[in-house]
Amino acid sequence: MERYWNEEIETMSRDDMKKLQDERLVKQVKHVYDNVKYYRDLMDKKGVKPEDIKGTDDLHKLPFLSKSDLRDAYPYGLLATPLSECVRIHSTSGTTGKRVVAFYTQNDIDMWEECTARAITAAGGTKDDICQIAYGFGLFTGGAGLNGGSHKVGCLTVPMSSGNTDRQITFMRDLGATILCCTPSYAAYIGETLHDMGLTPDDIQLKAGIFGAEPWTEEMRRSIEKSLGLKAYDIYGLTETSGPGVAFECSEQNGMHINEDNFIPEIIDPETGEVLPEGEIGELVFTSITKEAFPLLRYRTRDLCVLSRNKCSCGRTLIKMSKPKGRSDDMMIIRGVNVFPSQIETVLIEQGYSPNYLIEVDRINNSDTLDVSVEMNPNQLSDKVKDMQKQERALAEAMKLMIGISPKVHLVSPKSLQRSEGKAVRVIDKRKLHD
Repeated sequence: MERYWNEEIETMSRDDMKKLQDERLVKQVKHVYDNVKYYRDLMDKKGVKPEDIKGTDDLHKLPFLSKSDLRDAYPYGLLATPLSECVRIHSTSGTTGKRVVAFYTQNDIDMWEECTARAITAAGGTKDDICQIAYGFGLFTGGAGLNGGSHKVGCLTVPMSSGNTDRQITFMRDLGATILCCTPSYAAYIGETLHDMGLTPDDIQLKAGIFGAEPWTEEMRRSIEKSLGLKAYDIYGLTETSGPGVAFECSEQNGMHINEDNFIPEIIDPETGEVLPEGEIGELVFTSITKEAFPLLRYRTRDLCVLSRNKCSCGRTLIKMSKPKGRSDDMMIIRGVNVFPSQIETVLIEQGYSPNYLIEVDRINNSDTLDVSVEMNPNQLSDKVKDMQKQERALAEAMKLMIGISPKVHLVSPKSLQRSEGKAVRVIDKRKLHD
């Protein structure tokens, strides 16, 4: 039987949820307009006043916010409460420029932990579980978010952080951890290490994993489930809206329920900004309707996905978002063709290869090149050069069928590519260095 953390909200009727969202949005727009000069200027420029927003049907009238706005307003330009009311910050990794700093009041923390408690409960978590948190702690939101949700549910919480994989497995075995929370690439690495230690899923007690913070495919899900002997659940979030727990997967494992009492989702055309109807793929946009310190209205996530209100077997009525199918800024245009890393990962796992790979894009003599280095599994090794070349050609052909262009595939030794304990780096685009 499906368990809920907050049944009233998670199974609320559409009419009641819309009424709740309408009330909260009207209040939030006024809060932001009155307290955030940066956003007030955007609204004034667009000719929109708080009184023009009567409910969610008017959401499209508001201006968008993007990551560049957050950088321009760094550090305090989007803060909507006095600093004295803030109790914590978190920050993005800053890999694409200046960091984004998000602020939290105690109410913001409580709301966030409520969302992650729902995610843990949907994965089967109760106060009788032992929850091992192997997301990074610190400025990254992963560790703190799931740690708080685990406490709220009443699990025995093991705040391991990422890294020291041998110790992760030792604690997992000694304490009998039943739920693992980390990035999917790190879960795959834990499974690989477990196997290398001569152990099997029978030697641990994990029943569920809550994996997020990076894109991962259905093929990778099945690979992790097999290597760790658990059911793998997706979780979605971003620092700008609070962190993991904005959306979470239920037992159906077919899309993630969005916590609509806190976040209103929209799908837009990434080129025109036009709102698209339910069921169409586009860029995901979120409006935070309960956040106090850092409430972003119509924030463009760059994640490409689909929204659906199809009835879910778990009984939750919260709208679902599909697994992100890539990012509008993650998509590579190579020789005029749109290519996503997830497409390459799908081919690798379908062909029996490791999900450890590195994509390198370059431009030589005005022509784009695509090189994919792929780790072999030990049983794929061969000392015959011809055999290796044959495997590389077969893999390149399978990738061409998927993405429409021919890559150069390089099969490399097991464990020769750098492992990640946080977000995995899968793509190096050297063209940006020449441009």
